[in-house]
Amino acid sequence: MPIDPEITIGTLARRTGLAVSAIRYYETRGLVRAERTAAGQRRFLRSDIRRLSFVMIAQKLGFTITQIAEALASLPQERTPTEADWAALSTEFRADLDARIDTLTKLRDQLDGCIGCGCLSLKRCGIYNPADRAAQNGPGPRYLMGDRPP
Repeated sequence: MPIDPEITIGTLARRTGLAVSAIRYYETRGLVRAERTAAGQRRFLRSDIRRLSFVMIAQKLGFTITQIAEALASLPQERTPTEADWAALSTEFRADLDARIDTLTKLRDQLDGCIGCGCLSLKRCGIYNPADRAAQNGPGPRYLMGDRPP
């Protein structure tokens, strides 16, 4: 007996661990799309389990719903995405993820020294900003974000 390719919103919620209200929200944002039965009930594709799993992971990594929706727009809606489909999507995310990993690694390494230094080494401190010189480069902790003091 073949598996039905369509599932109810309740089944989708149980399989993903998401609340039904969250799935409805994601539907309004275009991350998944439901067909309606004659009685008006939502039916999702079984492959939407993977789509929503991707959404959950991407959100935990700090991607916005808009970024996630743009990425998912490259996947086919009418069929289960193939390995090639997912590989193409992941290339878009790879550069961003690599940059985030690099930033987090630098922050971790610099923060270790910063917490223990007691500000005895102001000449190489990533937060110390005499005369607010870093402001010319933009907002935020510029030196921790990679800018170099003059």
